[in-house]
Amino acid sequence: MSFRARHLLGIEHLAPDEIVTLLDLADTYATDTRAGRTHRDVLADMTQINMFFENSTRTQASFELAGKKLGADVMNMGMQSSSVKKGETLIDTALTLNAMHPDLLVVRHPSSGAVDLLSQKVNCAVLNAGDGRHEHPTQALLDALTIRRAKGRLHRLSVAICGDIAHSRVARSNIMLLGKMENRIRLIGPPTLMPAGISDFGVEVFDDMEEGLADVDVVMMLRLQKERMDGGFIPSEREYFHRYGLDATKLACAKPDAIVMHPGPMNRGVEIDGTIADDINRSVIQTQVEMGVAVRMAAMDLLARNLRADRASAVA
Repeated sequence: MSFRARHLLGIEHLAPDEIVTLLDLADTYATDTRAGRTHRDVLADMTQINMFFENSTRTQASFELAGKKLGADVMNMGMQSSSVKKGETLIDTALTLNAMHPDLLVVRHPSSGAVDLLSQKVNCAVLNAGDGRHEHPTQALLDALTIRRAKGRLHRLSVAICGDIAHSRVARSNIMLLGKMENRIRLIGPPTLMPAGISDFGVEVFDDMEEGLADVDVVMMLRLQKERMDGGFIPSEREYFHRYGLDATKLACAKPDAIVMHPGPMNRGVEIDGTIADDINRSVIQTQVEMGVAVRMAAMDLLARNLRADRASAVA
């Protein structure tokens, strides 16, 4: 298998062959899970610590379940009430972690770059579960696996990413991953929710949903990141849904077999109409959740292999 990374901090530094290796393994895990086959020996000798400085029930639960399915000893550290709140720095946290001797560290942090800093200070493999507005690599990977399963391929597709691009680490990671796999990427949203210099990413930008959705294969909706907004980015949620919320009329502009995605949690009636979200013929939102566990299993498996190899070399 071709996967050279020691940490999974983002999509930016992953080569296309590493992405394919991870997705192939995740695909196997997804198939085995559906068939009831277990793999509890993969991480049976390893400890996984989940550190979430931001609340995220879905992502934390997915990582915890993935670790347990592979046989890891999983510990969740409650960072919302930890010593960090009392003034402990990330460096202090890293020193504490090193004394615990974990093997896998899963981190979500509100500051961009914080997970990378921790990876430089701890003696284990680090997985980025989302840092600020920077990246959310496992979300992009599970989105990619969902697309590949639905479409039979992950290249030369037309993908529309719609909504709050400016505040979304999910959008950033998906733009990089889909770009590496030779897809045509369209970003759709109001100018106030488009980051400066976005055209430099090799994407097409639209502020009209129907124009942007014309003949696309994949429609990926994004949540309005209201907690990261410090001003009037939209006139009202009602007006936003009217112009940029996905409903049947707008979806009709896409290809008849276009799939609908959303990383969750959804604001029904704001980003997406509830009937579209629940349409079993078009929506793959629940499949995204399922693929999330498989992708995180694959990521931890591959990182653990490299960690074991490094430790064996150090002993030799």
